[in-house]
Amino acid sequence: MILVGEPLALDLLNTRWRDGDLLGSGALFRDWLAAQRDRLTPPEAEVDLDAVRLLRQAVRECVEHARAGGTPPAPALRTVNEALRHAPAHRELVWPDVLVRRGGDVTERLLAELAEAAVDLLTGPALGRVRGCAGPECSLLFLPAHPGRRWCSPALCGNRVRVARYYRRHNASAPTARPE
Repeated sequence: MILVGEPLALDLLNTRWRDGDLLGSGALFRDWLAAQRDRLTPPEAEVDLDAVRLLRQAVRECVEHARAGGTPPAPALRTVNEALRHAPAHRELVWPDVLVRRGGDVTERLLAELAEAAVDLLTGPALGRVRGCAGPECSLLFLPAHPGRRWCSPALCGNRVRVARYYRRHNASAPTARPE
């Protein structure tokens, strides 16, 4: 299951859910990267998935603490800041355009881009609007486009909730057989 379209930091967090992990294999992660091709520089080689998982966990801790009005833990902040430091962005004039380039290896460059997206979310006004999915047992986060949105995906969790409600309503009203 690949859900994309939220701010990049939330899409990173949503690579892990109750029954799955898009960072569980290189193939799944490449599919996620392909879905993010308009927002991330595609890595030209394999990326260290353990490093991406570590950053994802740090971003999750930062987002959870910040959403609750607290200060993110120092180790999580340190992980995000290290990702930023290892591959800082610099602008380069390539006439007539200005390109953004990064030093570092392929993993460091990707981590820096993801960490920048996390910093943008954590320090921007959108953080206060981030919601958790109302679907039972769903851990995905989203930024609602309208105030009534309750699910990560109306087609996934929203549909599950509606089907369960329908099932409960119709089974509750069904007559039960009485033993004679």
